[in-house]
Amino acid sequence: MGRVSIGGQAVIEGIMMKNVDKYAIAVRKPDKEIELKIENYTPVSSKCKLFKLPIIRGVFNFVESLLIGVKTLTYSAEFYDEEEDDKTKGKDIEKNEEEIIDNNSEEVAKKKETSDDLFMVGTVIFSIVLAVGLFMLLPAFLASLLDGVVKNHFALGLIEGVIRLAIFLLYVVLITLMEDIKRTFMYHGAEHKTINCLEAGEDLTVENIMKHSRFHKRCGTSFLFIVMFVSILVFMCIRTETVWLKLLYRVLLVPVIAGISYEFIKFAGKYDNAVANILSKPGLWVQRLTTKEPTEDMVEVAIKAVEGVLDWREYLEEQKNEKK
Repeated sequence: MGRVSIGGQAVIEGIMMKNVDKYAIAVRKPDKEIELKIENYTPVSSKCKLFKLPIIRGVFNFVESLLIGVKTLTYSAEFYDEEEDDKTKGKDIEKNEEEIIDNNSEEVAKKKETSDDLFMVGTVIFSIVLAVGLFMLLPAFLASLLDGVVKNHFALGLIEGVIRLAIFLLYVVLITLMEDIKRTFMYHGAEHKTINCLEAGEDLTVENIMKHSRFHKRCGTSFLFIVMFVSILVFMCIRTETVWLKLLYRVLLVPVIAGISYEFIKFAGKYDNAVANILSKPGLWVQRLTTKEPTEDMVEVAIKAVEGVLDWREYLEEQKNEKK
């Protein structure tokens, strides 16, 4: 069966699924109930034909995914922030806060929405700056220390790329040591299994989903790995002896690299041929670190998230009819 347009992301004790013009966040709350929130949104690519062009669309899609990702992560974290608050604050204080909110509900809602938007934008900017500094500028600086030893431009570019990949893989390994991240990676596995089950044309039941692979070619992990690889090729084409200019190029070319990497992931996700499969292998290997086998209750959350954005029974029926 063909690929579906659904993409997803693991959040804190939950999963976000996105399909065309809406996304749903399903979270397993502390009381073990599943909370489902559905949001409509207008993709940036639909606002201007320019944003649909190859390479350019990848840049806007990347930023848009970051914004939605931060928003959904913040939403899922609120359930567990509230749980901690309940442990540290008395119920009387909570009641007083609720009364204040009730008296100024509209004003409080507006302030909270503005505050959340500012936090979201600030977090995205900080994340991009940190990523560029850690994965682009630091490897370039470390490689530049070998300028006097390695005279070949391409060899130096390859060394920089190896350093970049090493930093990326080390970063992934280190975050897997965190207990909360391990659970998030299990939800990540549940997300992939669910999409793989849907693409295989099977009903979304826990039993069916658990049989499928936790790896997927359109994964964000694969995208980031491809970014590391594409950056090696792109930076090898830029030759300059000035260190500060070399670092500046690394920053300016990030959108280009992201755009090229997006096109590759789009190609790999669309086609199931030998070329796409071979080129996808390295990203799938890295997913062994960023996805873990989920529990059945995590898969239940994934099913809820899918149902928030797609009538999968109707979809499967349509796909069967098209094959006839």
